[in-house]
Amino acid sequence: MNKIGIMGSGAFGTGLASALSNADNKIILWGRNSNNAKYINSKNTNQHYLPNIKIPKSIFATSDFQDLNNINVLLMVTPAQHLRETLNSFKIKNLKCPIIVCSKGIESKTGKLQSEIVKDVLGNIDCAAISGPGFAIELAKGMPTALTLAADDLDLGKKLQSMLSSETLRLYLSNDLRGVQLGGSLKNVYAIACGIIVGSNLGESARAAVITRGFAELSRLAHAMGGNINTLNGLSGFGDLALSCTSQLSRNFSYGQQLAKSGNLQPNQTVEGISTALATIKLAEDYNVEMPIASQVALVLSGKTTIGTALKELMRRPLKKENII
Repeated sequence: MNKIGIMGSGAFGTGLASALSNADNKIILWGRNSNNAKYINSKNTNQHYLPNIKIPKSIFATSDFQDLNNINVLLMVTPAQHLRETLNSFKIKNLKCPIIVCSKGIESKTGKLQSEIVKDVLGNIDCAAISGPGFAIELAKGMPTALTLAADDLDLGKKLQSMLSSETLRLYLSNDLRGVQLGGSLKNVYAIACGIIVGSNLGESARAAVITRGFAELSRLAHAMGGNINTLNGLSGFGDLALSCTSQLSRNFSYGQQLAKSGNLQPNQTVEGISTALATIKLAEDYNVEMPIASQVALVLSGKTTIGTALKELMRRPLKKENII
């Protein structure tokens, strides 16, 4: 039996804990709120993030970091913009197990990926990433889900793939750590855009155009940054993009939809695509990649333009050939 630590007891952390417990693993689910941890242990449900969803009794919730001692692997499911702060505040420099980053976002201040932040703080530690089309509530319910597990070291990847795959969670292996993270992060920008399209009643044709041309944009940037284009065609690229751009369960999509209806730029929950959009534009400039949709989304989110003006700018762009890369 493997001892798996999950840092972050929000919806996705709880969903992963439920899916991983099906593989006969011992799961330690860490969160900041001690009262929530006690409730999870006594009621076998996370009332704050996944109310009315029963989770396996084998999951042990805690707010004490010492309970994560002697684990075989640690999954980081904290919000992307707080990963550096979390790693620093707990001073977990003595960890000897691999870390798997599971949040989808690019650090807004530095433009760094989650695995790069881990290396910055913890040094030369084994690091992998899990990404792809998976919603927390479906993972928690035991619905079949397929995700990508990426590690530069394929031997490490195979070990983690075997450890974490279960009857309800199928992990496909990749050695493109950078490409997998970029696909999962960048798709959030276009999920917001699709939410804006739907919230503005602009039609399904417009949404299809944003998904297709958005995929071309994110593929160009990921490729320029060293990602493998084949990675973007898989679960952690197009698969995740398709899910996030078409479902109300996507926080980024829902945020874009409500933004279009209310004009309120402030989200009521974590929306990774907001910070990622701003970081994406800086990366596009650094790598000389044209990303018109992402650029207009960033302008809308920063309050520098309106949805109507952004749409006009996109439709007035010079006519050109349809190129993906």
